[in-house]
Amino acid sequence: MRTLLITLAIVLSCMTANAEEYKLTSPDGKLAVSIETEQVLTWAITHEGTTVLMPSGLWMETDAGDMGLGMEVKKAYPSTPSKGMGKAPYNELTLRCGDYNVVFRAYNDAAAYRFETKKKDFKVQKENSFFNFEADYKAFVPYVNDNRGGERWCYSFESYYDEVALSKMYQDSLAISPLAVSLPDGKKAVIMDAGVEDYPGMYLMRDKNNDNALMAAFPPYPTETEIGGFSRLNIMPTKRADYIAIVDKAREFPWRAVVVTSNDSELLNCDIAQRLAPECRIKDTSWIKPGKVAWDWWNNLNLTGVDFEAGINTNTYKYFIDFARKNNLEYIIIDEGWSSPESLMELSDKMDLPALIAYAKERGIGIILWSSWRNMIGVCEGAKKQGYEGASREYMDKVMDHYAQMGIAGFKVDFFDRDDQIAISSAYEVAECAARHHLLLDLHGLKPFGIQHAYPNILNFEGVKGLENSKWEPRVGNGPLHDQPRYDVTAPYLRMLAGPMDYTPGAMSNATRDQFFGNNDHPMSQGTRVHQMAMYTIFNAPLQMLADSPTKYEKEQECTDFISQIPTTFDETIALGGEIGEYIALAKRKGDTWYIAAMTNWKERDITIDLSAITRQSPVTTLTANIFADGRNAHREATDYKHTTKTVGANEKLSIHLAPGGGWTAVVKM
Repeated sequence: MRTLLITLAIVLSCMTANAEEYKLTSPDGKLAVSIETEQVLTWAITHEGTTVLMPSGLWMETDAGDMGLGMEVKKAYPSTPSKGMGKAPYNELTLRCGDYNVVFRAYNDAAAYRFETKKKDFKVQKENSFFNFEADYKAFVPYVNDNRGGERWCYSFESYYDEVALSKMYQDSLAISPLAVSLPDGKKAVIMDAGVEDYPGMYLMRDKNNDNALMAAFPPYPTETEIGGFSRLNIMPTKRADYIAIVDKAREFPWRAVVVTSNDSELLNCDIAQRLAPECRIKDTSWIKPGKVAWDWWNNLNLTGVDFEAGINTNTYKYFIDFARKNNLEYIIIDEGWSSPESLMELSDKMDLPALIAYAKERGIGIILWSSWRNMIGVCEGAKKQGYEGASREYMDKVMDHYAQMGIAGFKVDFFDRDDQIAISSAYEVAECAARHHLLLDLHGLKPFGIQHAYPNILNFEGVKGLENSKWEPRVGNGPLHDQPRYDVTAPYLRMLAGPMDYTPGAMSNATRDQFFGNNDHPMSQGTRVHQMAMYTIFNAPLQMLADSPTKYEKEQECTDFISQIPTTFDETIALGGEIGEYIALAKRKGDTWYIAAMTNWKERDITIDLSAITRQSPVTTLTANIFADGRNAHREATDYKHTTKTVGANEKLSIHLAPGGGWTAVVKM
C-alpha cells in the first residue's frame, strides 16, 4: 500500500473511513491539491511553492440533500489512469460519500473536480464553487454586458477583456469563462468549466464576502419563454425557477477546472477542454470534412465588375461558388435570407436554392445554410408552450433530413444566446440529429463546452468578439472605442482554451488606429493586412471563414493564394512565445509543412522566431520559407505588406518586426 501511494503521489493523512484531509499531486510532482472534508468540502492548489488557490469551498444544494456539506467519506480511491482521454497523464482521487462521489484530478497543467450522483429525480437548487486567491491579483475579465432583451442570462458569449484587480470587478456583474488571474512569478490561473452536458454553463462573479475571491453562478432553469431578443431571433425566458437543473438519473456533473501555467505561452497548446470532454459518440467520422468557407454576410454581398446586381440571389451565390472553386475552398455559406423568417421549410423566392446546390456539387463545393436556433427546433409565432415553446425533435429531424437529401453540407445555427440546462440539452439534440444526417455544424451564440468532442461534426463555435464587430465599432476621439488588436492577442490564450472560435478573419480593407471607423456596408479591420493573414494559422477554426468579398480577394490574389493554402486542422502545435494582451507567436505542423504566425497589439515590436523549435528532430539543414510581413509603411498604410520567398537555415533565428496592430506569417517547407 505504501509503495502504491508513493507511485500515485497521493498521500492520505488518515486511512480511516472518516478521513478529513487528502493530498493529490500531479504526475510531475509540481502541482498539488489539498482537500479537506470537515464541515464544508474545500480544495486548495499550489504549484512549485506558489499558492494558486487558498482553501475554497465547493458543494451542491439539492432538494434531496446536500453534497459537500457535512461529508462522511466512506472510502477514498486513488488511481493513476495512464492517460486522460487518450492524452495527458493525471492522478485521480475519488471520495465516495454514500449516494454521491467527488472526483479530483491533478494534471501537470491543471486541477479539476466534479460531483457524481447515484440518486435521481431531484433538483439542483444551487451549486457553490469558490476560488479564493491569496492576494488582490489582476484578472482578465470577460463580462456579460449585452443581454438579449434585458434578460440577465441571455447573452452571445462575446466580450472584450477588462483587465482589473479582483477587488475592482463589478460586484453585480456576471463574467463568462475561461477567466485568467495573474499569479506571482508570471504564472496564471485560468478558471473554466468543461464537459458540460444536460446542465447549465458556469459564470463567475466577484465574491461579495472576499475581495480576493470569485464565485460560480449558474442560469436558473427556464419555465416559460417567448420569441424575442435581437430581431426576434431568440427564445427568451420570461420566467425562471428557483433551481438550476433537474436530475432524472444517476449522472456525472460537469468539471470545474483551474489551469496553471508558468508562462502565458503554455496556454497556447493546452488541451484541457478536450481531456475533460465526453467521449466521441460518432462511430464513423470519415464524412466530417473541415475546410475553408467563402462567407457572404460580413462583406454585405458586395461584388464589383459583374454584370448582375449583387445581393441575395442565384447569380451572386454562383459567383461565390466559382470563387471557392478557383481558390480551393471547400464551402460557401448562404447566410440569413434563403428561407422564410418563420420556417426553414419555406424557401425564399429570391434565389433558386436547388439549382445552387446542384451547381455547387458539380464543382465540388459544399453549401452550408444559416438558421436561427428557434427555427431549427421549430419554435414559431403563435406557439404557446412552456420551455421550448413548441420545440419539436420531429420537426428538426424533418428539416435536417430534407436538406441533407437536397445535398447541403451543414448548418450554421445561430442565436442560441443561452446556456441554461434546456439550451445545453437542445445543443446536444441538434448535434446528434445533424450527425445522423451527416451534416456539419457551426454553432453561434454559444461557446464550446465539450460537446465538440462528443460530436466532432460541430466544427466551430462563435462566442468570440470577432471581425463582425468592426462593422459597428464606434469611433471615440482619434480612434475606435475598443482595442481589437489587443483582444486578438488575448483571445487565443483564453477563449481558445475552451475550443475553436469562429472569428471570421480575412479583411482586405485594413486600417491603422487613427484611420479606422465602423462601416456596416463597407467594413474594415483594425490593424494590418498581415495581422489578418496571421489569424489563419493562429486561430483554431476547423471551419474557417474568408469574410471579405470574393472580388476584393481577387484584386489581392497574392494574399488570397497564401490564405487558401493554410489548413484548418493541424498535426502539431508549438508555442514560440507571447504574453496575454501583448503578442503571440505560434507554429503549427501539417504533414511535413510548418505554418508560423505572429501578431501584436497596437504596440510595434521586434521579436525573434527560432526555427530550431520546429526542426529539432529533423535532419534537414535548410528550409524554404514563403513569408508575408508588415510593409515598411504599414504603420501609416495598414494594407502595406512585403512578400518574400527565401531559403533559411534549420537553426536560424529570424528577426521579425511587427508594425502597430501588425502581423507576420510564413509557410515553411522541410
